[in-house]
Amino acid sequence: MEVVIVPDATAGGELIAEAIASLLSRKPDALLGVATGSTPLPIYRALAAKVAAGAVDASRARICQLDEYVGLPVGHPESYRSVVLREVVEPLGLSEASFMGPDGSAEDVQAACEAYDRALAEAGGVDLQLLGIGTDGHIGFNEPCSSLASRTRIKTLTEQTRVDNARFFDDDIDQVPHHVITQGIGTILDARHPILLATGEGKAEAVAQTVEGPVASIVPASALQLHPHATVVVDEAAASKLKLKLADYFRATYAAKPAWQGL
Repeated sequence: MEVVIVPDATAGGELIAEAIASLLSRKPDALLGVATGSTPLPIYRALAAKVAAGAVDASRARICQLDEYVGLPVGHPESYRSVVLREVVEPLGLSEASFMGPDGSAEDVQAACEAYDRALAEAGGVDLQLLGIGTDGHIGFNEPCSSLASRTRIKTLTEQTRVDNARFFDDDIDQVPHHVITQGIGTILDARHPILLATGEGKAEAVAQTVEGPVASIVPASALQLHPHATVVVDEAAASKLKLKLADYFRATYAAKPAWQGL
């Protein structure tokens, strides 16, 4: 696992957008896994700016969802399909044909989960998967004690996650669904390059447990330690609970990293 400490969220967004641009230059039809929420927005803004400036050609890129609420009506503005179309697909000038995601309104939700897991494999696998992290250490909607071998499936949200997400539903927790479809941890680890971005002091404890703690299902993000090419990008606030010696090591190793290696 590589840990990169950046000054702030904007710098993290620029760094990851550059990694995506580099990937698209090598593989124009790369499958990009995207996350929702406020944390990845600087990535999407920076990438869209590069596309608008002609610095990167994203015209053949493919986009896939990490997760989706169960039970929201089709077209609901806070369904993750709507969010991804609004924040990623449209700003990059892509069409819906470039986008794939699980069907959260399916009558048979379990079948929809299995179909999406197969679809990702049949598409050649995810080349770069963006991740956020919850205050309890979850990635996607793999809540604490999720199986580290889990595949795309339905999950029940913890009360803390519903509280955290109420801000997207007019601060009304009663509007937040109880269930979601999420890529499982095993599915996420299938991606060729998972990149987790964490910003703000509120994520500091989860980051410390992910990076420095043992691999354990109680902190689902810690499974990234098992991946041969996982990157964790954190701002100074989110890095504030890393052990000082290790934080200094992470800064030194990234500063000495050869440019040809990229992120």
